[in-house]
Amino acid sequence: MKTLKLLIVGVLITVFVSADAQYVLDGVYQKEHTVKRRVIPYAHLREGDVMWLKRVWRRIDLREKINYPLYYPTTPINDRQSMFDVIRESLLQSGTMTAYSPGPIGVDDEFTTPMTVEEVKGLLSSIDSQYVEDPITEELELVIQNVDVQSAEVVWYEIKEEWFFDRQRSVMDVRIIGICPMKEKFNDFGESQGPQALFWIYYPEARYVFNQQEVYNRQNDSERRTLEDIIWSRQFGSYITKESNVYDRFINEYKLGLDALLEAEKIKEMLFLQEHDVWHF
Repeated sequence: MKTLKLLIVGVLITVFVSADAQYVLDGVYQKEHTVKRRVIPYAHLREGDVMWLKRVWRRIDLREKINYPLYYPTTPINDRQSMFDVIRESLLQSGTMTAYSPGPIGVDDEFTTPMTVEEVKGLLSSIDSQYVEDPITEELELVIQNVDVQSAEVVWYEIKEEWFFDRQRSVMDVRIIGICPMKEKFNDFGESQGPQALFWIYYPEARYVFNQQEVYNRQNDSERRTLEDIIWSRQFGSYITKESNVYDRFINEYKLGLDALLEAEKIKEMLFLQEHDVWHF
C-alpha cells in the first residue's frame, strides 16, 4: 500500500513538472497591474473655456541621460522594449496605431495622409546590394540583402503639442497632439544630412498602447512606470524647435547655434510667464 502511494505521488509530481515546463516565471510574482491599467481620460474641454493657446514643437534627444528609458533596451527583452519597437510592433503587427506620412520633404505634420502597412514596411526596410569576394574563387559576387531600421538608429522624437489655459478648471495645461520618430539621414557619400522624419503618430491613439508598456525605473523595480506615465508627467528632456508663427518657420530657419538655443529658452520662459501672469492681480 505504501509503495502504491509513493507511485501515485511520483506520477502527480511528474505531471505537474511537465505542465510547468513550458512556462517558467522569471520573477517572484506574476505581473498583472500594467496589463490591466486603463488610460486616464483627458478632462473635458470646451472651446469657450480656452482663454489662451499656443502650439509648440519640441525635439526629444534620446542620447540625453534623462531620456534613456525611452531609448533602451535597443533589443527587446522579456518585459521591456524601446519606444520605437513598441511603435513598430503596433504599426506592423497588431495594427493598433496608424502612421501618417510626413510628406516628401518631411514637414507635413497635420495627419492628412495615412500610410498603409506595406508603405510602413517599405519605409522601415531597404534593399542593400554590394559586391563581396568569394573566399574560394576570389571572384566578386553581388549580394543583395534587406536592411531594417534598427531601434538604436532612432535617436530623436519630434513632438507637436498645445499649451492652453482652461478657465473652467483655472489651470495651464498641455496636450500632445503627435509624435514623430526621426533617424539620421545620410547621402550617397555617407555624409550626414541631419534628422529625417519617418512618420507621425496621433498621440491620443497611441496612449492606449503606451499605457501598457513598462519602462525602467532607476529607483525601484517593483514600481515600473509605463511610457504613458513618462510622457504624461513630462519626465523627459527636450528643447523647443518651433512655435506657431505667421511665417510657419522653425527656429533654425532664422537663428543658428547658440542663438537658436536662446530663442528656444525665450519661448519656454514665455510659456511660464503666461501662466504666472494669469494669476497676477
